[in-house]
Amino acid sequence: MKEKIYSVLKGGFLINEDSFKNWRFMLFIVVLMLLMIASSHSSDKKVMEIAKLNKEIKELRAEFVDTRSISMELKLESTIRKKVLDMGLKPSENPPQVIRVVSKK
Repeated sequence: MKEKIYSVLKGGFLINEDSFKNWRFMLFIVVLMLLMIASSHSSDKKVMEIAKLNKEIKELRAEFVDTRSISMELKLESTIRKKVLDMGLKPSENPPQVIRVVSKK
């Protein structure tokens, strides 16, 4: 048992007569490991990009809500009256009259 462990630790399985099979297997394992490492880096990169995009979405949503509230405030009649009052315009004292057109055929 000890001799087998020493043989593996010394690399005896790589220099024997049938070591070509072992080298092919080792090369296959190395290629699989490299693929696994590349895949993990790729997935990490995508996760980071998703986190960045989620943060950007939150910022844009907050900006949208801010802009919408400012826009709604500017559309209010009281705000419009204040801005128009600076120009010297006042609301009419007389209510508007409805004009009806009756056409006879």
